[in-house]
Amino acid sequence: MAASSSSGLTFKLHPLVILNISDHYTRVKTQTQHAEDSPLPTPPRVFGCVIGVQKGRTVEIFNSFELLYDQDTQSLDRPFLEKKQELYKKVFPQFYVLGWYSTGSDAHESDMQIHKALMDINESPLYVLLNPAVNHAQKDLPVTIFESELHVIEGVPQIIFVRSSYNIETVEAERISVDHVAHLKPADGGSAATQLAAHLSGIHSAIKMLNSRIKVLHQYLLAMQKGSVPTESSLLRQVSSLLRRLPAIESHKFQDEFLMEYNDTLLITYLASLTNCTSSINELVDKINTTYERHTRRVGRTAFI
Repeated sequence: MAASSSSGLTFKLHPLVILNISDHYTRVKTQTQHAEDSPLPTPPRVFGCVIGVQKGRTVEIFNSFELLYDQDTQSLDRPFLEKKQELYKKVFPQFYVLGWYSTGSDAHESDMQIHKALMDINESPLYVLLNPAVNHAQKDLPVTIFESELHVIEGVPQIIFVRSSYNIETVEAERISVDHVAHLKPADGGSAATQLAAHLSGIHSAIKMLNSRIKVLHQYLLAMQKGSVPTESSLLRQVSSLLRRLPAIESHKFQDEFLMEYNDTLLITYLASLTNCTSSINELVDKINTTYERHTRRVGRTAFI
């Protein structure tokens, strides 16, 4: 591996690619650990393709998609790659495959086999490597972009990886999304929560605290009944006053209002689900219409109304 590239290309990496690779690695790691019921001795590696555009000497990486990799044969699923490439070409006709990505602390010897396998798609693919290990002392992003160059080593020509510098390029939509993700805070040690999840978490904590206090009071009353602790009339009067308030929630008025609010919540949930389904169907219909128009324009037929 050489220290730096001499191609003179300028690479611009969009945050969406980093988020996609990180999400891919997190899902595979979680699913693998749940499947084996024990932590893995070594973190898994994920593989995918990066897509974008190249204008002159500037290469801009916009997006990425996952690939299926067979660990036993160390080969990619070519039909799956061709299918994904065809689908992305229909939605983003200006994008093409620039290279591939993987995870790890450094490039492996087996990575060159995958790199060479993609040269029929791009004669000079790039390699984006994300290091998922957390290093708090590191200030730079744990992302490295490699190019491949032909070097003569000990009289033998070999293709090796060389490091390339890059810049982070964002558009307005990406800046808003990344800013939203950056302000999300973890709840109860779990994943990042939205404002609704944070509100529900606060309600859950309050109910949990109320339940623990009721248990303490119940145990104290049982001990008082058994004579283990002295009887306190003032405490019994407070408990009796609290219990007299409970039948208030068993009235017909409370039940009617509760059921009405419950039904309204269900209706809003169903309406949101229908809206999402309708939006997905509209997007699918638009894509089908666009594809059909291109097909009829190419074949020379007239579209049916």
